[in-house]
Amino acid sequence: MPVILITGANGGLGQAIARAFLADDCTHVVLGVRSGRDKAETLHAEFPESTSLIDLDVADPDAWPTAIENILAEHQRLDVLVNNAGFHRDHLLATMPVEDWDAVLRANLDAVFHGCRAVVRPMMAQRFGRIVNIASLSALLAPAGQTNYAAAKAGVVALTQSLAKEVARAGITVNALCPGYIETEALADMDPEQKKGLARSIPMRRFGKPEEVAATVRFLASDGAAYITGASLKIDGGIF
Repeated sequence: MPVILITGANGGLGQAIARAFLADDCTHVVLGVRSGRDKAETLHAEFPESTSLIDLDVADPDAWPTAIENILAEHQRLDVLVNNAGFHRDHLLATMPVEDWDAVLRANLDAVFHGCRAVVRPMMAQRFGRIVNIASLSALLAPAGQTNYAAAKAGVVALTQSLAKEVARAGITVNALCPGYIETEALADMDPEQKKGLARSIPMRRFGKPEEVAATVRFLASDGAAYITGASLKIDGGIF
């Protein structure tokens, strides 16, 4: 039975990704959570046999080996890692607090490094693995006010490309997704008029759905995507 670890599993995108994998009855999804757990616990209650929760602070390098050891002890394998956790704290660079630079880099770039480093050896041992890193359109089309977040996500894209070359012969693929504006918590608090204007700036004239990102993650983890590695796929409705 394939075992999938999804970080940031309490958020809207993490939930959609989990459900995309749970559509396959022969799958076990490990929901990586830190402080917020309510939605992850609800999903676990809905799928008690096919899911489990694991405490994981992705920015803590010591938390990763423990989490992976626990997963391997219970399931004897780990097939897919989805590095989905992250956040942004936007400021113009001239006024950006140093702590906000550090926090965003830790949560969005360092965390991906720690996660990939923790799973690569077990995946190499089993001669199979799929790593999907959730980057951002900001990595490719960096907006003003996001120097920290854009730099972190651009780093994720470069990390993905380099790691893909290192592990390709071991049967492991590593790919990145660069979502644009997706209907998640990030847009929930936006002013309605601002949202309308933003939607008009998208060639498709709408925001993406979490399920559309999740379907792409699911494809990249499938046997049908076995020859795709080192890719950075944008999901943005045609913005860039």
